[in-house]
Order: sequence, then C-alpha cells, then structure tokens
Amino acid sequence: MNKFHFIDRRKNPKGKSLGNRQRFLRRARAQIKEAVQKSLRDRSVSDLDRGEKISIPAKSTAEPRFRLDPETGRREIVHPGNKEFTTGDRIKKPPKGGGKGRGKDAADSGDSEDEFQFTLTQEEFLDIFFEDLELPNLVKRSLKEIRSTAYRRAGFTVAGSPNNLNLIRTMRNAHGRRLALKRPTTREVNALKERLFELERVFDPSEEEIAEKKALIAKLEEMERRRRWAPFIDPLDVRYNAFEPTPVETTAAVMFCLMDVSGSMGEREKDLAKRFYMLLYLFLKRRYERVEVVFIRHTHHAEEVDEETFFYSRQSGGTVVSTALEKMLEVQKERFPASEWNIYVAQASDGFTQSGDAQRCVEILDQDVMPISQYYAYIEILDERELEVFSDADSGAELWRAYRTFAPKWPNFAQTRIARPQDIFPVFRELFSKDSREAA
Repeated sequence: MNKFHFIDRRKNPKGKSLGNRQRFLRRARAQIKEAVQKSLRDRSVSDLDRGEKISIPAKSTAEPRFRLDPETGRREIVHPGNKEFTTGDRIKKPPKGGGKGRGKDAADSGDSEDEFQFTLTQEEFLDIFFEDLELPNLVKRSLKEIRSTAYRRAGFTVAGSPNNLNLIRTMRNAHGRRLALKRPTTREVNALKERLFELERVFDPSEEEIAEKKALIAKLEEMERRRRWAPFIDPLDVRYNAFEPTPVETTAAVMFCLMDVSGSMGEREKDLAKRFYMLLYLFLKRRYERVEVVFIRHTHHAEEVDEETFFYSRQSGGTVVSTALEKMLEVQKERFPASEWNIYVAQASDGFTQSGDAQRCVEILDQDVMPISQYYAYIEILDERELEVFSDADSGAELWRAYRTFAPKWPNFAQTRIARPQDIFPVFRELFSKDSREAA
C-alpha cells in the first residue's frame, strides 16, 4: 500500500504559528461559532467584511497537562526578590481561597474562571459566517478572492506570447539595426549581379572586363558574408506588447434596503432579512470601492431611517409596498443619479400588501426602477409551514404572483423565498453565477 506524505510549506503569518492557530480554531470551534453568531446580532451590515475580537470561556482553550499537587509533595525554591526567607526555612501553605485571584465569579458569563479573548481575521470570520449558511467551499473561495483588475498596455518586452508580438516595433528595430551595421540591401546586390551577367555574356572580354568581373565576384561574396552576419531579422529585434494588472476604475454603488416592518414581520423575519442584506453588501464591497447603504422601511407609508431604526424599531400599520418603491425613487433622484451610481435594490417582505397594490408595484418597477438598476433582489420571508404550503413557485401571495409574471422580462430581477438561514444561499448562487454577473 502506497503512503503519501504531504508537507505544508505555506509561510506563517508574521509573529504567529499558523499550525497552532488552526488547531486552536478546530478545538474551540463550537465556542467560536457561538461567539460569532452573538456578534452578528450586534453588528451593523456595513461591518461584516472586517475581523472581529471575540471572547470565549477559558476552559475552551485548556489542554491536558501534568501539574504538581499543591496538597502534597515537597518544593525547594526561593523566588527572586525575597528578603524574608532563606533556603531550608519551612513555611506554612496558605489556606484555600486565601489568594487574590479572580476566581470563578470574575467572568461576565458562564462558570469559567476567566475569559479568553482573541481576534479573528477577516477570512476566518467569513468562513465561520458562511458555514452557517452551508455555502460550498468553492463559492466561499470565489467570494473572498474576487478582485476588480484589468490588464492594460505597459510598453514593450523582449519576451512574451506569439499572440502579443508587435510586428511594427519588431520591423522598426530590425531596420535600424541593418542601417547601423551597413547591411547591403537587396537592390545593391541585384545591381551588381546584373552587371556581372552582362560581363559574362561578352564573347571575347578584354582585360579590363575580366578584372571588373573578378572585382564584382569578390564584392558580391563580401556582401553575402555581411548579409549573413547581419540577418534581416535578429532575435534581438523582436518585441512583444507588455501588459500589467491595473485596478479597474470603478464607480460608486448604492444599495437600497427595502423592508416591510408591519406587525407580521417579527424578529425572526428581520434577522433573516439582515443576513440577506449582509451578504449583498459584502458582494458589493468586493466589487466597488465606495458603497452607500440606504434603509427604507414601510407599512402603509415609507420613510428613510438609520440602520438601528430599520432593524429594531417597532411600527404598526397596514402594508402598502408601492410606497417604499416611490420613496426609493425619490431618494435616488435627489442623491444618487443613475449616470454616476450603480444601483442595487434588495426588498424583503412577507408577501402581503393592500389589494391592487401589487399591480402598482409592477408598474413602478417596469417603468422606473428596473431601467436604472443593476440588480433587484426580492426575498419573501415565510414560516416553515407556509414554505411547505407554497411549494409551487406559481402559488403565493398577491405580491409574489405579480412579481412572477413580471420577472421574465428583466434578467437582472431575482426573487426567492426563505424560511431558514440556509435558504438564503439560492438567490446568491444565482447572483454570483456568470450570466447574472454579466447582466449586472
């Protein structure tokens, strides 16, 4: 049976042991994942793509090791700085609890003695966050490694692919070299050969003609030697077009978050919507250097609010979805002209709206919103039991059915239903697919 040995030659981060850190993350993964989930509840949407300093119980980091029993045994040691005792003196051991340690009541939570605090890197935080959404590794890697760069002309180089051969520069270099080395031209050689042929056709040449013939032959031989010594094209003449990766000049993007905050949208629904907004914001941050986020909540009327109010403030009233679209267009026209901003819209709702309002939403989307948007994503948040009832994509509330008839017209429009955190990924699988990225 063949045995294979794999050696990890990746360089450790500066001042850190990569192997020890990975073993620690595996050992304390349950506690770290719980701390990350707690951090997500208190974290803003725009802070998702950074690392996080978290605390876990110290017992999660403990490793088995041998220790001396403080109740038995004999130890002979004199600590530096001691002025009261000498070697051989006998002292009584202090009673239990007589020290000044923090004790088990020092931790803020749990029953551990202390808490262990450390910082997760951006990649580690994203890996744990995506793990809860059951994203495949390939998608996680592509999501974290996407870069906005383009290859641009950067002069010429002496090595490269034949496809990048610059014929004009190559021939110019060859012509200059032939001039500098005084390489005989084809015209000069042909002129001498014609004169030599004329002399050879003479039946009875004179001594002067014989001497001229010998001189022409010697000169032609000298010319051929110079031509071979200085070829028409030399490898030194060849030049290729050089390209270098250059960051693409990206324009700004604005992300409109629309959400129904009526009584039917509880904390569970808002938490699922927040996760969706986080992923969309992360996608935009990796594509654009500047991303603005606008939060618009609505019941029977819509208003622009800050993030804290958007997710956690309660509001009562009916549901009229078209008011959110009208408010979004109002804000967009005032602050985010379509000629300068890439517009992305994410709408979260339970699917219920006032009778007849769904058709009004379709009209606004078709005439005003979709022509200026790069991407529009609608998620309908349902209860798990409702998700089983509405298993057919054509069945659902009035807003869902109206969007289903409208969606085929616009390739940059996507809609899906979610009931659990792991249900969020299908819309992003569509968002990150090749066709969807080209459409966006």
